[in-house]
Amino acid sequence: MRNLIQRNLKGRIIIPLFLLAGIIYTIMMMITIPKVMSFSGGTKILDMMPTGYNIDYVNSLLKTLGEEGRNAYLYNQIPLDMIYPLFFGISFCLIVAFILKKLGKLDGHLFYICFLPLFSGLFDYCENIGIITMLNLYPDCSNLLIQTTNVFSVLKSSFTTINFIILITLLIVLGIKKLFMKVRLDRGINS
Repeated sequence: MRNLIQRNLKGRIIIPLFLLAGIIYTIMMMITIPKVMSFSGGTKILDMMPTGYNIDYVNSLLKTLGEEGRNAYLYNQIPLDMIYPLFFGISFCLIVAFILKKLGKLDGHLFYICFLPLFSGLFDYCENIGIITMLNLYPDCSNLLIQTTNVFSVLKSSFTTINFIILITLLIVLGIKKLFMKVRLDRGINS
């Protein structure tokens, strides 16, 4: 896996993947999620609940959406959300690896933090499967299904947050390293 990641640390691979993830995310946030929420009276859909939800919330949401809203969720939002985690996971895995390589840390134990975005994507897929199942089974959604999907929603959000914190931290460290290198170079030239 390390070799596969190292072979793909090229701008011509990372940038298109990142842009595709961004485009899909933007379409979801600007078009498909608002469309679904137009049926929910403004109630947040399950994808947008980073701290989770309970059985009452899910039942209320699915009832409020009605058949047309549930179909919009199932056939407009979910298809895009089945593509997004792939592009998000791979592009952010490669971005983290790229920064680690610039820091000279890709060959050490820090390499394994490259997998965090992939876990975000995996839990997003698990959440989506749970939501698809709930939308198809409504009104006969089991408590176990709702609770399990909730766990995946919270895990997705947690790993995504951790990923962004690590990414920002790595960018700060890289910026400080570049700044110190520039200061050293300037002192060497001016001496």
